[in-house]
Amino acid sequence: MKHLIAAACFCAALPAMSQNAVAQDAVAQEKVTVALDWTPNTNHVGLYVAQSKGWFEEAGLDVDILPYTDTSSTTLVSAGLAEFGILSAVGFHSLRAKGADMTAVLAVVQHETGRVVFNGNRDDIQRPADLDGKIYAGFGSDWENALISTIIQNDGGAGTFDTVTLGTSAYEALANGRVDFTLEVSTWEGVNSVLLDRPQRAFAYADFGVPDQHTTFLGGNGSWLAENPDTASAFVQAAQRGYDFAAQNPAAAADILIAETAGMMSNPDLVHASMQALVDGGYLQDADEAVGMIDADMVNNIAKFLFDAGILRDENGQPLATLPDVSTWFTNAYLAR
Repeated sequence: MKHLIAAACFCAALPAMSQNAVAQDAVAQEKVTVALDWTPNTNHVGLYVAQSKGWFEEAGLDVDILPYTDTSSTTLVSAGLAEFGILSAVGFHSLRAKGADMTAVLAVVQHETGRVVFNGNRDDIQRPADLDGKIYAGFGSDWENALISTIIQNDGGAGTFDTVTLGTSAYEALANGRVDFTLEVSTWEGVNSVLLDRPQRAFAYADFGVPDQHTTFLGGNGSWLAENPDTASAFVQAAQRGYDFAAQNPAAAADILIAETAGMMSNPDLVHASMQALVDGGYLQDADEAVGMIDADMVNNIAKFLFDAGILRDENGQPLATLPDVSTWFTNAYLAR
């Protein structure tokens, strides 16, 4: 009888033991935080796909996608307040020049998506030199001045223009004719202008002497990466898997992004059109190359452009005296090939 009682007790304990084991597995998962560089958009799609598909969990990770705040993702990552972040390229290069502790580990966007745009009915704007003396709706960065001046000057103009800083209000100001031109991301604002039936024309940066670049990175805190190489590889490869899925399945990825952001994406048509534009333009993946690969020449070329323009500054705000060795600013080592 004692044996039967003991057996019964053991069997009754099995569900609890199983639950405890599950709980221990959950606790054993590595906690990783990733900061966004803006409110959710298609540049973030790989993270949400990996989260939805369970690929982070499969890799032994408990991933928290931090909401966008007034504190930039570059600041959060470099300070170690987030292990990873989606980083705008210019912001990354600028802070890295100051000695920020972060490393780019995956190229989210393979090529420049930005462009100079103006209303399509402007007969007086046919080439960049025609922008001389006109009103630019800007966002308040040194990069914009260097970029636009270079484009105009390389077309034979003086590179002079008036700037009004409007932020995201620039697109409405452009549409109603209060300003003459602005910059936009072709795969988001550019797509939206089509949906809104606002005809535009544009100048591509690379056509007028500005080096092509990866406009967006996934980056990690440098010290944390060095101390946690296995966890870093697990996270980066799960995210890479998410971006690869998006590159092959843009419509499905758009649906996942909309669902995972719980109503934050108010325009499903824009999300779907943006995803298709990213894929059709070859922005998520270069031919015959794994998703996420960082091109050393592209990083070197844009770093030289930023250095020559005096945008790369030290921690005291002074332009760097010598071009830095940017080979230590990025790595492909965590990617699956």
